[in-house]
Amino acid sequence: MRPSRRPRWTALRWKIAALAAATACLVAVAVGVLVHLWTAQDIRSRGQARAFNTVYSAMDVYRRTGTLADGAELDPPELPLTLRHPADGDRHTAYDGRSDGVLGPSVWGAQRTGGPGSPVLAVRINLGPELSGLPRLDAAVTVASLLALAAAVPVAVYGAGLLARRLGEVSRTADRINRGDLDARTGPTKGRDEVADIAATVDLMADGLSRRLRTERQFTADVAHELRTPVGGLLAAADLLPPGETEDLIRARVRDLRALVEDLLEISRLDAGAEQPVRARVPLGAVVAEAVARTGLPAEVTGADAAGADATGAVETDPRRLERIVGNLVVNAHRHGAAPVEVTVAGRTVVVRDHGPGFPEELLRDGPRRFHTGAAERGTGHGLGLTIAFGQAGLLGAELLLANAGDGGAVATLRLPD
Repeated sequence: MRPSRRPRWTALRWKIAALAAATACLVAVAVGVLVHLWTAQDIRSRGQARAFNTVYSAMDVYRRTGTLADGAELDPPELPLTLRHPADGDRHTAYDGRSDGVLGPSVWGAQRTGGPGSPVLAVRINLGPELSGLPRLDAAVTVASLLALAAAVPVAVYGAGLLARRLGEVSRTADRINRGDLDARTGPTKGRDEVADIAATVDLMADGLSRRLRTERQFTADVAHELRTPVGGLLAAADLLPPGETEDLIRARVRDLRALVEDLLEISRLDAGAEQPVRARVPLGAVVAEAVARTGLPAEVTGADAAGADATGAVETDPRRLERIVGNLVVNAHRHGAAPVEVTVAGRTVVVRDHGPGFPEELLRDGPRRFHTGAAERGTGHGLGLTIAFGQAGLLGAELLLANAGDGGAVATLRLPD
């Protein structure tokens, strides 16, 4: 079963690009926040240092001359409560986030001029000019982050595209192997990363699978060839038995065994590619009617008249192989399905339908497998009929599809090429 085609926006390259963009955005936001906080803290720290030093120099001038310098005030009304009662002789600072006209957030420095109850000398350092630059800094960081994002995303898309192409090549190789191309290989890939490891693993898996399948096919061919002669001898020996029930039973079992051997030989020739179609222009309806008649099983044929005349136009195909496909489909419908069996010919399409339990889900999903009938309710058998039908259809360039009807029953559709 081929992997479904994913929507474009779910492709690996776009996921990686989205991840790169999200990562870049997170980094940009984190850097912007850290820069903003660090700058704001640095401005406050420098403001506190200025306030501390200014209080020291203003207090020195006040004690020597009794005058206020450097913008110092005694017990200013705006002084924060935390600085109104400083310890004697100690200098203290406090941040004031209030804005008053031209004065923005400030840092206050304060020191008591004498003993307890003496006035408090305070200095206010306006941080408004420094803090007003923070929005411009934030804007600059944002613009730089957007530029970095605009540069990072295309690079991420390009890099992800390279990775996706390499993975796509591995996926296509695996799909070819799944569809039966045992010689498909990814081959050496660029890089020495996990993708190269995956490609090498797929090639190793294909080598092992190819060896096992070729061994299986060779075994099938050898068994069929080795059994052909003794089965022929058994059939000849059955003719020497006296007429009776035992002779009929043995002859029927030998005929079944010979049919199985012939099926195995046919599969081995298809596997080996030794079969070549002999094409001729034939009436499709007549060939289908003849194939159904050869099975000796009841089936309602529509699209060809009772005389077998062409009712749908002529097609160029190998009539023997076409009869083999239709015959196997009809036999399979009777063996594993239920009557009535209907065969419909329309244009270049032949549809065989029964009214039994339908094809099992495993068969619809994985296709037919030799010596595997799929479900007990579909009867017994060797699982070779559909395998041969698919092999002959592929040889003719036709398409054989299996499905289940909505109202019950299995439906096999054969579409011949134009």
